[in-house]
Amino acid sequence: MTFSLFARRSVEVPCRIEVANTFESLHAHVDLARESDLQPGDEVRVHGADIHAAYGESFTLERSATVTRASWLERAVTRVLGNFEFMELLDISFSDRRKL
Repeated sequence: MTFSLFARRSVEVPCRIEVANTFESLHAHVDLARESDLQPGDEVRVHGADIHAAYGESFTLERSATVTRASWLERAVTRVLGNFEFMELLDISFSDRRKL
């Protein structure tokens, strides 16, 4: 087995897609049958036609998906960049909030 910083591997897996467009929820969740230990930088591509849910609809589909594992280098870069982008979500202030 050879080690490469740029080696990627792909595997096709079955998946279940749960879609809802209701007053209570608007979501689309993908559950993979295998390869559930996704890591930073991994990509998941679901195959098939576009999915459209009209308002009030809620349904589940069975499809296949391709999981592409990130290389060691891509994983490391994604983790580092993710830490910086996380900081953008924080609102840090050193004022006493008397005047803004």
